[in-house]
Amino acid sequence: MARIAVIGAGMGAMAAAARLAVAGHRVAVYERGATHGGALGRYARDGFTFDTGPGLLHLPAVYRDLFVKTGREPLESCVELAQVDPASRHVFADGTSAPLPNASRAGVIEALDAALGAGAGERWSALVGRAREAWDATRRPLLEEPLWPDWRVLGRDPYPALRRRGLFGRGRGPTTATLAEVARRELTDPRLIALLESHALAYGFDPRSAPAGAAVLPYMEQTFGSWYPRGGMRALADAVHERALARKVEFTFGAEVTGIVEKDGRAAGVELAEGRVAEAEFVVAGIDPARIAGLCRGREPWGPDDVRPGPRPGDRAAARLTVCLALRGARPQDAVHRTVVHTADRGAELAAVFGGAPGTRDAGARPTVTVLRPDDATTRPDAGHEAVTLTAAVAPPGPEGPTAALTQVADRMAEAAEAAVPGLRERILWREVLPPAAGESVPGPALAGQQGRFLRPGNRTRIPGLYAVGGRSHPGGGPAHAGMSGAIVAGLIVNGDDWRGST
Repeated sequence: MARIAVIGAGMGAMAAAARLAVAGHRVAVYERGATHGGALGRYARDGFTFDTGPGLLHLPAVYRDLFVKTGREPLESCVELAQVDPASRHVFADGTSAPLPNASRAGVIEALDAALGAGAGERWSALVGRAREAWDATRRPLLEEPLWPDWRVLGRDPYPALRRRGLFGRGRGPTTATLAEVARRELTDPRLIALLESHALAYGFDPRSAPAGAAVLPYMEQTFGSWYPRGGMRALADAVHERALARKVEFTFGAEVTGIVEKDGRAAGVELAEGRVAEAEFVVAGIDPARIAGLCRGREPWGPDDVRPGPRPGDRAAARLTVCLALRGARPQDAVHRTVVHTADRGAELAAVFGGAPGTRDAGARPTVTVLRPDDATTRPDAGHEAVTLTAAVAPPGPEGPTAALTQVADRMAEAAEAAVPGLRERILWREVLPPAAGESVPGPALAGQQGRFLRPGNRTRIPGLYAVGGRSHPGGGPAHAGMSGAIVAGLIVNGDDWRGST
């Protein structure tokens, strides 16, 4: 039985902690904040509650596996999960509306044909079918296994727009097509292009630079479905925390780690701001990998040939602006859980998010807005009110933090949301604008292609006994990917650094 210190109480860190505790280790989690859950936050006021991070769960099998492996109670006995149907409704710039059913290829084809015209569904389905080939080729190395030492092979795009020989196209070299180029070539209809690009934007990716393999994002959603936990995504974080506690994981909140202690060349514990040292045989860092080197006091956790933390030259990532709306009046029975209202000028939106000065954009332009209206009594004080959450991609604020321009963006978001909630502005009791923190961006999942620019630092570091976990480490961001990050780290510690993933 080893002592293991975990830095941070995000979803990946808690998933690793619970798995390691079940394997017989003594696990202590040190979180500098006041609560657990990382990005799965909650804002509560006057009986209303809102998720402040991802609003839906995709790939629920990740957490089903976690709960099966860490106890006798399955996930569904701890969290009430419901499939969202339709999975989403898309309102395009020309006013066309397309409700897309949950986890139904035939249903999506039919819905797109009905909304956009005959043939639209098949064009979309053909692209998603090619995305399945990319998913099949990369699912294990990008989701279930530690990052390959020869990670550069993942720099080749697996999307089969151009047929090539061998895994990731070894026969003829890498593809350099971007998601936006694939959209224009294969979809042609500007509404289908907007549909594809909105999936990339939701994960913080610029479709003009994201690899063609980013088409796996709508494939995952369409194939494995969209799920909502009663009580919001925060309820999932609470359930994972409770499972970790039941497995005797110790949590200390308000505990800032100021250093990683080394002994005989390997990680040997953590130093806390109060001056105390918590000794451990292994340290799991559930924080931004860019911060780990500072905690190691100059020793570099990754080598020159590794995928290193931080943005690559020319990369830009989006941040998420969240607007919480408390509404008077009951939620209509036919209301759609998730509606995406597309911008009328995607080019201007992308330029503002990825090409403009940090924290600024044209306040007169309407962004693409995701409107969440959960049918969940726990989110509102009574049946005569409704809680609605709006989110949109924005440029990460600069060092000075959020600016007044973001308040203007929130105004435009509310205007756009009228397409999903008629009479919205007349129903608003109050609103709360939750801007991203300075420099904060959405941690997207790892993607193959573009010479590895969209990979995340590996979970193993060059310092024995030190591991990285969470949404900014392999295999990247999103609740499901963070959960898999925890599974990978637990596998490496329990089975040794030669472990290649579950079979």
